[in-house]
Amino acid sequence: MRIINIRCFVLMMITAIVLTGCSGGGVTTPSLSTEEAKVKSVIQEYFLALNDRNWNKAKNYCVYGSDRYYATIGYQQFIDSLASQYGTFTVIYQANVSNVSVNGNYAQAYINLNVIVSYAGYSDSESESGYYYLQKINNNWKIYAP
Repeated sequence: MRIINIRCFVLMMITAIVLTGCSGGGVTTPSLSTEEAKVKSVIQEYFLALNDRNWNKAKNYCVYGSDRYYATIGYQQFIDSLASQYGTFTVIYQANVSNVSVNGNYAQAYINLNVIVSYAGYSDSESESGYYYLQKINNNWKIYAP
């Protein structure tokens, strides 16, 4: 019973940290402009960096000093702590990005996120969805949390 409670707690914490700033629902758009494609790519690359535990790369996809930037730092500390407790600890994010909208130097995109956690012989998954918000800084899209 204790293992199940720990597993549920870990999965909820990871999802909460990553989805800070998400809300609402959305509709998929049929085609993407160049800027919309860049926004989608930044979000997907952010989650790939998290999967690879490439913390500096993940933070580079965030607005420096934003809620998303600090959530990434908190996530890194949380994952490092769990890895030291459980040894092999795997978290895999699968992000499906849709409904990308660009308005000048700001953008939003709807994300369906599947999180898979495995450690100590156990595995669990959870799905969440909501919006991510981005800002264009020096011609590069960066994720922030309002």
